[in-house]
Amino acid sequence: MVRYQGGATVEVDDEPDPVAPDAVQHDIADLPDETLAFLLPSRYCEVDGELMQVAWDRFGGLAPGWGRVQAVCDFVHEWLTFDYQQARPTRTALDAYRERVGVCRDFTHLFVTLCRCLNIPARYVAGYLGDIGVPPDPAPMDFSAWARVFLGGQWHTFDPRHNERRIGRVLMAQGRDATDIAVVTVFGPQWLHRFDVVTEEQSPS
Repeated sequence: MVRYQGGATVEVDDEPDPVAPDAVQHDIADLPDETLAFLLPSRYCEVDGELMQVAWDRFGGLAPGWGRVQAVCDFVHEWLTFDYQQARPTRTALDAYRERVGVCRDFTHLFVTLCRCLNIPARYVAGYLGDIGVPPDPAPMDFSAWARVFLGGQWHTFDPRHNERRIGRVLMAQGRDATDIAVVTVFGPQWLHRFDVVTEEQSPS
């Protein structure tokens, strides 16, 4: 059995995730080249199928921009039920939509996919999220997933799992979906026996 362990002290902003209600959605022709990959289908985000119709039926009538993206975030937060016991590595955004259950990565995959269907660049983010500024959660900690969406010339944070502006996000990696930034990539049969994640706020020294 192989055991890995690590730790770090990370300085983060002490303010909640910024809000930019006036941020506009760009026409595709006006998007920077580096954002275009985040409009396309990927392993867990089936942009070119059933969810395309879902996205336009539910959100096509809303004004483009921050409000539309927030409406997508609200929908995913309400549509899915969080259930750690039903986590599985093969669940895609469409699976999550149909099954209406998942963990934070499933919430994020569905949100990212719906945004891309609406021509809004969206990418998957993995990191740590401690209980800073919110009541402590008695459940064991885990890695966290959220999204970043390109509006108004910059990337903005949205978290469909919690659907609130949070303090102290520690960004590890970001990509098209969980495939790009898997915590562990293995070749051949492997068994994860246990893992522990601890994120704690420290007082300034």
